[in-house]
Amino acid sequence: MKFFLLIPIWIATLFLVMAAFSSTEKQIFLQGIGASFPSPLYQRWIAEFRKIRPDIEVNYQAIGSGAGIKGLKRNVVDFAASDVIAPEESVAIPKGIVTIPAIGGSIVLGYNLPGITSLKLSRKAYTDIFLGKITCWNDPNIASINREVVLPNLPVLVVTRSDGSGTTFAFTRHLSAISQDFKKAIGANKSVAWPIGVAGKGNDGVTTLIKQIPGAIGYMEYSYAVSSKVTFPKLQNKSGNFVRATPASGYAALSSVSSSEDSPTDPDGREDYPIVTFSWLLLHRSYEDTEKGRALKAFVGYALTTGQSFATQLGYVPLSSLMVKKTQEKLISINKPRSVTE
Repeated sequence: MKFFLLIPIWIATLFLVMAAFSSTEKQIFLQGIGASFPSPLYQRWIAEFRKIRPDIEVNYQAIGSGAGIKGLKRNVVDFAASDVIAPEESVAIPKGIVTIPAIGGSIVLGYNLPGITSLKLSRKAYTDIFLGKITCWNDPNIASINREVVLPNLPVLVVTRSDGSGTTFAFTRHLSAISQDFKKAIGANKSVAWPIGVAGKGNDGVTTLIKQIPGAIGYMEYSYAVSSKVTFPKLQNKSGNFVRATPASGYAALSSVSSSEDSPTDPDGREDYPIVTFSWLLLHRSYEDTEKGRALKAFVGYALTTGQSFATQLGYVPLSSLMVKKTQEKLISINKPRSVTE
């Protein structure tokens, strides 16, 4: 599958980035904080951007989506990142903040079944696992769609996050969309009361528990599962197909999204991976320091265009051409002079 980039857009953006450099001499420092999910890609963007704009120093600290929103609201940082901007999120996006989709990603279910590297889970099966209704790996709901695999009579141990996270929100939001039982019993949030299992802090904690305990299964970002060499199954999507998480299947699920304000809860394309999410950059609509505002727009403009080319190699899903256009329109609104009629 070929990924987009809109060549005229990213060439124009790169030209503007370089043009801005020619008129800027002093060093400008930009500080950002927020979500951990996109951090590896953000660090790559920062390093590559530094090569063409050495006058702009960007620093990003991954301390959580909620902390990022609070920090930006209190004006202690220049920008933030969050995996959640939905209305039901407990940390509301304050007024005067522009939310810009920066990258996409998929959430997978890492598991530990020695000797079994190929597995499929239906929508009912993976929902019932996290509801505590499926307690053994050779349960008929799993075995019936994995006849080529000899499943062990091994207890299922669910591994969840002990800390609040955008990953938990995206995962529980999907489960709530496909299961009324899950919606009523648990619901969607950054932190929920799971009825069963054990919990680990962050992706590291979840991965460690899965690798240590045969029969364990837990959720994590695709990029982290790949880098940690955790096995994950194909999941059944809304169309009934079993799809493996890849940058291509994630792109298929996100490319048809027209709104830049939300992530799909249950994509309906035949090749769509079912659990996907955007991660957003949050910027002030207006910056009193106009040079800092221009520098930030140059960095974000680079990230949204040329920077997208680094996404797939790090396990992320690049933005579609439609979403790139929408992000460009939002970026232009930053520090945009008001007309006399406004």
